[in-house]
Amino acid sequence: MAIDLRTLGRVDYAATVQAMQDYTATRTAETPDALWLCEHDAVFTQGLAGKSDHLLHPGAIPVVPTNRGGQVTFHGPGQVVAYPLIDLQRAGYFVKEYVYRLEEAIIRTLAHFGVTGHRVAGAPGIYVRLDDPHSHAMLAQRPQKREGTGPIEPDFAGLGKIAALGIKVSRHSTYHGAALNVAMDLEPFHRINPCGYAGLQTVDLSTIGVQTTWDDAAKVLGQQLGIRLSP
Repeated sequence: MAIDLRTLGRVDYAATVQAMQDYTATRTAETPDALWLCEHDAVFTQGLAGKSDHLLHPGAIPVVPTNRGGQVTFHGPGQVVAYPLIDLQRAGYFVKEYVYRLEEAIIRTLAHFGVTGHRVAGAPGIYVRLDDPHSHAMLAQRPQKREGTGPIEPDFAGLGKIAALGIKVSRHSTYHGAALNVAMDLEPFHRINPCGYAGLQTVDLSTIGVQTTWDDAAKVLGQQLGIRLSP
Protein backbone atom coordinates (compact mmCIF):
# COMPACT_ATOMS: atom_id res chain seq x y z
CA MET A 1 0.00 0.00 0.00
CA ALA A 2 1.57 3.29 -1.12
CA ILE A 3 2.03 6.17 1.31
CA ASP A 4 -0.52 8.95 0.78
CA LEU A 5 1.70 12.03 0.35
CA ARG A 6 0.16 15.41 1.09
CA THR A 7 1.90 18.79 0.90
CA LEU A 8 -0.10 21.00 3.24
CA GLY A 9 1.80 24.28 2.93
CA ARG A 10 1.88 26.54 6.00
CA VAL A 11 -0.50 25.25 8.64
CA ASP A 12 -1.24 25.90 12.32
CA TYR A 13 0.86 23.69 14.61
CA ALA A 14 -1.79 22.81 17.21
CA ALA A 15 -4.44 22.10 14.59
CA THR A 16 -2.06 19.83 12.70
CA VAL A 17 -1.19 17.87 15.85
CA GLN A 18 -4.92 17.43 16.53
CA ALA A 19 -5.44 16.21 12.96
CA MET A 20 -2.62 13.66 13.39
CA GLN A 21 -4.10 12.44 16.66
CA ASP A 22 -7.53 12.08 15.05
CA TYR A 23 -6.05 10.20 12.08
CA THR A 24 -4.21 7.85 14.42
CA ALA A 25 -7.12 7.29 16.81
CA THR A 26 -9.57 6.40 14.05
CA ARG A 27 -7.33 4.41 11.71
CA THR A 28 -8.02 0.75 11.01
CA ALA A 29 -5.98 -2.06 9.46
CA GLU A 30 -7.12 -0.75 6.06
CA THR A 31 -6.22 2.91 6.61
CA PRO A 32 -3.39 3.92 4.27
CA ASP A 33 -0.16 5.26 5.70
CA ALA A 34 0.26 8.98 5.12
CA LEU A 35 3.06 11.54 4.95
CA TRP A 36 2.23 15.18 5.57
CA LEU A 37 4.76 17.84 4.57
CA CYS A 38 4.23 21.34 5.91
CA GLU A 39 5.73 24.39 7.57
CA HIS A 40 4.53 26.30 10.62
CA ASP A 41 4.48 29.89 11.80
CA ALA A 42 7.02 30.58 14.54
CA VAL A 43 6.34 28.35 17.55
CA PHE A 44 8.31 26.66 20.31
CA THR A 45 7.10 23.14 21.05
CA GLN A 46 7.85 21.44 24.34
CA GLY A 47 8.05 17.63 24.33
CA LEU A 48 6.96 15.24 27.07
CA ALA A 49 10.40 15.25 28.70
CA GLY A 50 10.68 19.01 28.32
CA LYS A 51 12.08 21.10 31.15
CA SER A 52 11.00 24.73 31.37
CA ASP A 53 14.56 25.88 32.12
CA HIS A 54 15.51 24.99 28.52
CA LEU A 55 13.20 27.85 27.43
CA LEU A 56 15.57 30.74 28.00
CA HIS A 57 13.57 33.74 26.76
CA PRO A 58 10.79 32.85 24.31
CA GLY A 59 9.60 36.43 24.00
CA ALA A 60 6.48 36.82 21.87
CA ILE A 61 6.81 33.39 20.22
CA PRO A 62 4.14 31.03 21.59
CA VAL A 63 5.15 27.91 23.52
CA VAL A 64 2.95 24.87 22.88
CA PRO A 65 3.20 21.74 25.05
CA THR A 66 3.02 18.63 22.89
CA ASN A 67 3.01 14.87 23.37
CA ARG A 68 6.00 13.89 21.25
CA GLY A 69 9.22 12.66 22.80
CA GLY A 70 12.12 14.99 23.44
CA GLN A 71 12.66 18.50 24.73
CA VAL A 72 12.00 21.95 23.32
CA THR A 73 12.46 22.85 19.68
CA PHE A 74 11.52 25.65 17.30
CA HIS A 75 9.41 25.52 14.15
CA GLY A 76 9.16 28.40 11.74
CA PRO A 77 8.89 29.42 8.09
CA GLY A 78 11.62 28.00 5.88
CA GLN A 79 11.66 24.64 7.67
CA VAL A 80 10.27 21.48 6.08
CA VAL A 81 8.31 19.54 8.70
CA ALA A 82 7.50 15.92 7.84
CA TYR A 83 4.80 14.00 9.68
CA PRO A 84 4.78 10.29 8.74
CA LEU A 85 1.63 8.46 9.87
CA ILE A 86 2.83 4.86 9.63
CA ASP A 87 1.34 1.61 10.93
CA LEU A 88 4.58 0.02 12.17
CA GLN A 89 2.96 -3.37 12.76
CA ARG A 90 1.86 -3.52 9.13
CA ALA A 91 5.16 -2.06 7.89
CA GLY A 92 7.05 -4.78 9.77
CA TYR A 93 9.67 -2.77 11.66
CA PHE A 94 10.03 -1.45 15.19
CA VAL A 95 10.51 2.06 16.61
CA LYS A 96 14.33 1.97 16.63
CA GLU A 97 14.35 0.97 12.96
CA TYR A 98 11.74 3.65 12.21
CA VAL A 99 13.98 6.36 13.72
CA TYR A 100 16.95 5.03 11.71
CA ARG A 101 14.88 5.17 8.49
CA LEU A 102 13.72 8.73 9.26
CA GLU A 103 17.31 9.84 9.79
CA GLU A 104 18.44 8.00 6.65
CA ALA A 105 15.85 9.85 4.55
CA ILE A 106 17.20 13.17 5.86
CA ILE A 107 20.80 12.10 5.20
CA ARG A 108 19.90 11.15 1.60
CA THR A 109 18.04 14.44 1.15
CA LEU A 110 21.10 16.39 2.31
CA ALA A 111 23.29 14.31 -0.03
CA HIS A 112 21.06 15.40 -2.92
CA PHE A 113 22.13 18.98 -2.10
CA GLY A 114 25.81 18.02 -1.73
CA VAL A 115 25.83 18.07 2.08
CA THR A 116 26.95 15.22 4.34
CA GLY A 117 24.62 14.61 7.25
CA HIS A 118 25.82 12.75 10.34
CA ARG A 119 24.30 10.91 13.28
CA VAL A 120 25.69 11.61 16.76
CA ALA A 121 25.70 8.93 19.45
CA GLY A 122 23.09 9.61 22.12
CA ALA A 123 21.41 12.50 20.29
CA PRO A 124 18.65 11.90 17.73
CA GLY A 125 18.62 14.19 14.72
CA ILE A 126 21.08 14.98 11.93
CA TYR A 127 24.17 17.15 12.20
CA VAL A 128 26.70 18.70 9.80
CA ARG A 129 30.35 19.68 10.16
CA LEU A 130 30.52 23.45 10.54
CA ASP A 131 34.02 23.67 9.05
CA ASP A 132 33.19 21.51 6.00
CA PRO A 133 29.55 20.50 5.51
CA HIS A 134 30.53 18.54 2.39
CA SER A 135 33.15 16.33 4.04
CA HIS A 136 32.45 12.60 3.95
CA ALA A 137 34.92 11.86 6.76
CA MET A 138 33.28 9.84 9.53
CA LEU A 139 32.67 11.50 12.86
CA ALA A 140 34.39 10.30 16.00
CA GLN A 141 31.02 11.04 17.67
CA ARG A 142 29.08 8.66 15.40
CA PRO A 143 27.02 5.83 16.95
CA GLN A 144 29.18 2.74 17.44
CA LYS A 145 28.91 -0.57 19.24
CA ARG A 146 30.25 -0.17 22.73
CA GLU A 147 30.60 -1.81 26.10
CA GLY A 148 28.25 -0.88 28.94
CA THR A 149 24.64 0.24 28.98
CA GLY A 150 24.78 3.68 30.59
CA PRO A 151 23.60 6.82 28.77
CA ILE A 152 25.96 8.44 26.27
CA GLU A 153 26.83 12.11 26.76
CA PRO A 154 26.64 13.52 23.22
CA ASP A 155 29.62 15.46 21.85
CA PHE A 156 28.64 18.30 19.50
CA ALA A 157 32.14 19.75 19.04
CA GLY A 158 32.43 21.27 15.55
CA LEU A 159 28.85 20.37 14.63
CA GLY A 160 25.62 22.16 13.84
CA LYS A 161 22.17 20.58 14.00
CA ILE A 162 20.27 20.77 10.73
CA ALA A 163 17.36 18.41 11.41
CA ALA A 164 15.43 17.47 14.55
CA LEU A 165 13.36 14.39 15.37
CA GLY A 166 10.48 14.05 17.79
CA ILE A 167 8.12 11.11 17.46
CA LYS A 168 5.09 9.59 19.11
CA VAL A 169 3.81 6.03 18.70
CA SER A 170 0.24 5.18 19.66
CA ARG A 171 -1.51 1.89 18.88
CA HIS A 172 1.68 0.93 16.95
CA SER A 173 1.14 3.94 14.68
CA THR A 174 3.49 6.90 14.36
CA TYR A 175 2.83 10.61 14.36
CA HIS A 176 4.85 13.80 14.87
CA GLY A 177 8.13 13.35 12.96
CA ALA A 178 11.09 15.35 11.70
CA ALA A 179 12.01 18.92 10.78
CA LEU A 180 14.68 19.90 8.23
CA ASN A 181 16.00 23.48 8.31
CA VAL A 182 16.15 24.94 4.81
CA ALA A 183 16.19 28.77 4.88
CA MET A 184 15.00 30.09 8.25
CA ASP A 185 15.38 32.91 10.66
CA LEU A 186 17.60 30.96 13.09
CA GLU A 187 17.58 33.61 15.84
CA PRO A 188 14.81 31.91 17.88
CA PHE A 189 17.05 28.86 18.39
CA HIS A 190 19.24 31.14 20.56
CA ARG A 191 16.25 31.61 22.88
CA ILE A 192 16.23 27.92 23.86
CA ASN A 193 18.57 25.06 24.61
CA PRO A 194 17.75 23.19 21.38
CA CYS A 195 16.53 19.68 22.22
CA GLY A 196 17.78 20.29 25.76
CA TYR A 197 21.45 20.97 24.91
CA ALA A 198 22.90 24.29 26.00
CA GLY A 199 25.01 25.96 23.32
CA LEU A 200 24.11 23.51 20.54
CA GLN A 201 24.41 25.46 17.31
CA THR A 202 21.56 25.17 14.81
CA VAL A 203 22.10 25.65 11.09
CA ASP A 204 20.05 25.46 7.92
CA LEU A 205 20.93 24.76 4.30
CA SER A 206 21.23 28.46 3.47
CA THR A 207 23.77 29.19 6.24
CA ILE A 208 26.03 26.39 4.96
CA GLY A 209 25.90 27.75 1.43
CA VAL A 210 23.10 25.72 -0.17
CA GLN A 211 20.50 27.87 -1.90
CA THR A 212 17.28 25.97 -2.56
CA THR A 213 13.58 26.52 -2.10
CA TRP A 214 11.22 25.08 0.48
CA ASP A 215 9.33 23.35 -2.34
CA ASP A 216 12.43 21.66 -3.74
CA ALA A 217 13.64 20.49 -0.33
CA ALA A 218 10.15 19.22 0.56
CA LYS A 219 9.92 17.33 -2.72
CA VAL A 220 13.26 15.56 -2.20
CA LEU A 221 12.53 14.78 1.45
CA GLY A 222 9.07 13.47 0.56
CA GLN A 223 10.57 11.17 -2.09
CA GLN A 224 13.22 9.89 0.30
CA LEU A 225 10.75 9.26 3.12
CA GLY A 226 8.44 7.43 0.72
CA ILE A 227 11.32 5.12 -0.22
CA ARG A 228 12.81 4.62 3.27
CA LEU A 229 9.55 4.12 5.19
CA SER A 230 8.10 1.51 2.85
CA PRO A 231 7.57 -1.96 4.38
